[in-house]
Amino acid sequence: MSRENRSLTAARSFDVEAKEVMAHNSPSQKEDAMNLAEQPDSLSAVAIDHPLHSHPQTRPTLLCLSHLRWGFVYQRPQHVMSRLAQDYDVIFFEEPVFDDHATPHLDHSQPAPGIEVVVPRLAHGLSEEQVADAQRVLLDELLQSRGAGELLLWYLTPMSLAFTDHLKGAVTIFDCMDELSAFRGAPPRLVDMERQLMTRADVVFTGGYSLWEAKQRQHDNAHPVPSSVDIEHFAAARQGLPEPADQAAIATPRLGFFGVIDERFDIDLVAQLAAQRPDWQIVLVGPVVKIDPATLPRLPNIHYLGGKRYEELPAYLAGWDVALMPFAINESTRFISPTKTPEYLAGGCPVVSTPIHDVIRGYGQSGAVTIADTASAFVAAIEAALGQKGSADFLRSADAALDGMSWDKTSRFMKEQIECLR
Repeated sequence: MSRENRSLTAARSFDVEAKEVMAHNSPSQKEDAMNLAEQPDSLSAVAIDHPLHSHPQTRPTLLCLSHLRWGFVYQRPQHVMSRLAQDYDVIFFEEPVFDDHATPHLDHSQPAPGIEVVVPRLAHGLSEEQVADAQRVLLDELLQSRGAGELLLWYLTPMSLAFTDHLKGAVTIFDCMDELSAFRGAPPRLVDMERQLMTRADVVFTGGYSLWEAKQRQHDNAHPVPSSVDIEHFAAARQGLPEPADQAAIATPRLGFFGVIDERFDIDLVAQLAAQRPDWQIVLVGPVVKIDPATLPRLPNIHYLGGKRYEELPAYLAGWDVALMPFAINESTRFISPTKTPEYLAGGCPVVSTPIHDVIRGYGQSGAVTIADTASAFVAAIEAALGQKGSADFLRSADAALDGMSWDKTSRFMKEQIECLR
């Protein structure tokens, strides 16, 4: 049996279970920006609540090539890598940071057990080819210094092929979280680089079902792996937590959002919502990237609280009456499967969302998420959702929508695919 067939056989149980969860919520069938220069250089450690357990074994090196900073927003890559680090030595290789007078070198940090974050430091003014050459040299030196034996290559961005196409991994994984070519600022070469990566990859994971429907036509070992949730972490919001200082003085009712505020965020919808209901307070938690902050609506009942650490999010969620997902409907949101949907529900908060395909498919019939496509529909949906939080009926619906979901399960499935191909 070929290794591709072995991988497909081992995948059946996860795919069937995932589709059963989808079917439970809908009769039919479940982020993140290319944060480049806007991302902060600082790295922050985040505790891992539920690591995967495994038997001692010789540990391969898993080289994760990322366009996202580990310390930017704690999301899918951090959840998955932190769990895979129970079995592999993970090198999380980020995009370079440019200094005025930098001699090419690597900065190292260890934000979680088994995770080494590596950031190339390069001089300003290098051409695209020089940047790729410098990263290739630095990465080769790093791998040689570790005496790395078995190497696993995990790509979050096809653009990393520019300096890694000479590496031969025992297994090559493409974790296609989003349709990156549809995002603002996407490099012109990205589509061609993705075609090359699809040819080289042994297995492809997609961040949702809509994206899988597109990518499975390009690769015969592609699997839908929607982002999951750490239920215990967010369920703390159901018990009531001390109010964060910057939210405590905000009046109620509160409508909240946490996540990256970028071109996927429907600015006009939020402005109309705030204008139509000035008695409602809109709390927006998250960094603003790739859009001009001056374009954001500034009304007395819109509160921008900035980015927060992953550990802080449940405390903000605990103080909201309704959680919002005001995504614009455009090419950049066509394939997204927002992680915040199950996070909001785990925290016991009713959700109102614009008509994102994977949200409709995964949660549209759940009774815990309402879909609204206009400002007036959003107002009506929020009015209906106010008062649901904490009710027995709502919590039953939310828990049913989350049944079977966990980052441990998601990461375990991904690891099984790797092990079948080794």
